[in-house]
Amino acid sequence: MKRRYFISGVTIGFLFFIFSYYGFSFMEKHSFGRLRSKDSPYVFTGVGPEITNLQNSFVNIAKAVKPSVVQITTEKVVTQRYWDPFGDFEGFFRSPFDDFFRTPRRQQQQQPKTFERKQQGLGSGFIVDEKGYIITNNHVIRDVDKILVTLNDGTHKYEAKVVGSDPKTDLALIKIEAKEMLPAVKLGDSESLQPGEWVMAIGNPMGLSATVTVGVISAKGRSGFHITQYEDFIQTDAAINPGNSGGPLVNINAEVIGINTFIVSPQVGQNLGFAIPVNMAKHVFTQLRDKGKVVRGYLGIVHQPLDEDLAKSFGLKNTKGALVLDVMPDTPASSAGIKTEDVILVFDGKTIEDTKELQMKVADTPVGKKVKIIVWRDKKEVQLNLVVGEMPSDEQLASITEDSAWRGIKVTGLTDDIKEKYKVEGTSGVVVVSVEPGSPADEVELTVGTIILAIEGKSIKGLSDYKDVVRKLSSKSNARIRIKKGANIRVLLLKGEK
Repeated sequence: MKRRYFISGVTIGFLFFIFSYYGFSFMEKHSFGRLRSKDSPYVFTGVGPEITNLQNSFVNIAKAVKPSVVQITTEKVVTQRYWDPFGDFEGFFRSPFDDFFRTPRRQQQQQPKTFERKQQGLGSGFIVDEKGYIITNNHVIRDVDKILVTLNDGTHKYEAKVVGSDPKTDLALIKIEAKEMLPAVKLGDSESLQPGEWVMAIGNPMGLSATVTVGVISAKGRSGFHITQYEDFIQTDAAINPGNSGGPLVNINAEVIGINTFIVSPQVGQNLGFAIPVNMAKHVFTQLRDKGKVVRGYLGIVHQPLDEDLAKSFGLKNTKGALVLDVMPDTPASSAGIKTEDVILVFDGKTIEDTKELQMKVADTPVGKKVKIIVWRDKKEVQLNLVVGEMPSDEQLASITEDSAWRGIKVTGLTDDIKEKYKVEGTSGVVVVSVEPGSPADEVELTVGTIILAIEGKSIKGLSDYKDVVRKLSSKSNARIRIKKGANIRVLLLKGEK
């Protein structure tokens, strides 16, 4: 019996082995055979010539530009205060008998102690002239005591001097004295750039010298960051990191087309880098080198953009142009006859798309140049002749105010320069530039930099509105004013004469 079961088991096992063997052979032949066919396997033979040429272009760009890129190290002595946690040990160890035999000392409040330390900063720059002129960002060298420049070879280090700086564009020009001529970059044309073009950013992020990153032009004409007064940034996804500021953004022809300036925080967005167009830098470089400062054109108006509803109300078909809110006294605009609520359509033969374009075009126009402008007034075009003036300094701008003080305050219009000086925003109102001590304005703690939006319920668009309203008010009556300070809006009461 057992023998019969044994023979049956062996037979079944043998048959199972036969079927399994031939079954797997069949499956391998029909299912997996394609993976193991007798055809030659795929062999990576390399990339096409187009990709190789592109790669070689990047290599050649880096070789051509890196010798002109420098590392900038800054030093600044800062004073810091601290409190001694152990207090006055001299008093702690005094003998108790001192109070009987000596004149008692007046107990003094402990004062903070100070110490000085060196604060270092890192940035980048590039040689723009073989005589040693270097362009960088103003924020890299602003308010520092010492500037050290290290050339790309890492062996030559020089102390640099500031030739000039321009906070309104965040550009600066420094110079080193080298014994030999230095390799200068080639400057391209940022105006002809198109989104999608290849670019390379070169700099010293985190002190890592001559670092190269590659990306494309993401967009042009970016503004609204309130980093500088004149914003027309190139946006790129080429990596820009701390220490890259001031380094070049280069096109496929190894020409500098931008100056790397800032990035959006990675917590907010990825690969959002911004560079100043090189065409703007050319203008600044030439003036800083020749004059030590930048001279810009000036009109003397407060303006705002048009929206569709405003454009329709003026009888315009589109939103092109800049709406004049106020005209400053004794300025090129007032001399030319520009009026409040004019819409500037054309400046020096160029159509004005928006207020930013007007600001840039006026600033780039040579001082003293006679230009024709076309404004929209009373639903028709009016041509005016204007002589471009020189933009006043911050001190001069602050002096362009209402002549007499009213209730102890002097004000000025919301021009772009005034907004930059007092760090305020908006298009309507006037800015307080001085407050007399002991005046009605001082009593309600009105401060410099406050924007007055309305007086006695009447909206104040600019200086002309302010003058009209103030002139009609009795000096003896109280005046209710609506103000804006930062993000807060309040109503205050200025008392009249008793």
